[in-house]
Amino acid sequence: MKVIGIIPSRYASTRFPSKPLSMIKGKTMIQRVWEQAWKSKLDAVVIATDDIRIADEVLKFGGQYVMTDPNHRSGTDRCREALYRVEGSYDAVVNIQGDEPFIDPNQINQVIDLISRDDTQLASLAKRIEDEYELFSPNTVKVVMDKLGNALYFSRNPIPFMRNLDHEKWLQKGEFYKHIGLYAYKTDVLCEIAKMSPTMLETSESLEQLRWLENGFHIRMGITQIESLSVDTQEDLEKALQFANNQLVE
Repeated sequence: MKVIGIIPSRYASTRFPSKPLSMIKGKTMIQRVWEQAWKSKLDAVVIATDDIRIADEVLKFGGQYVMTDPNHRSGTDRCREALYRVEGSYDAVVNIQGDEPFIDPNQINQVIDLISRDDTQLASLAKRIEDEYELFSPNTVKVVMDKLGNALYFSRNPIPFMRNLDHEKWLQKGEFYKHIGLYAYKTDVLCEIAKMSPTMLETSESLEQLRWLENGFHIRMGITQIESLSVDTQEDLEKALQFANNQLVE
């Protein structure tokens, strides 16, 4: 199976404008994401952007980019356009978040292995929640799965609900998983879901993956032990800089 990694990268982020060009120990964030992606077993990696400043930076470090419409609703939609514009044909696409400068290549390989199965339409990852704040935070997306590893539902609320049990005991009595926002799609499935209109559940929770479930698609989930570091705010960038100073030798 031939798999391409696509990194959606917008310049005009609402919470953190110019985020992809933030410097982390001598390299921009988008360069670090690109370099980490290439350490996996992807056959190709391309950056999908809507801004010439990001495109110029990609050229500087020797990456490949495609220009995409600035009005896309989601990274999935941007991946679909990028797939249409890139040279070559691919059986599957991995959507790699452009704000995770230290993404572990093993996680990318894990979703590649999942999407390579004949019976998998879409794939993603989950990690067990061990912190009470994360469990009850609406910023942490939770997922419940069936016995085959397919996602049943995603929510910003803690799921499942532990009836007649105090909150401080939920983690002791139940198993909870947070969603890691790394997606893989079969190429034909990506083309289908990009055409779909937003659904009621998606709009309610502000989670696009619920649109796919509502339309009858299956998302195969893999369990990871790796904690990713996502940069959404200036405060997150400070954490990334601290991590770089402590961990990177270069």
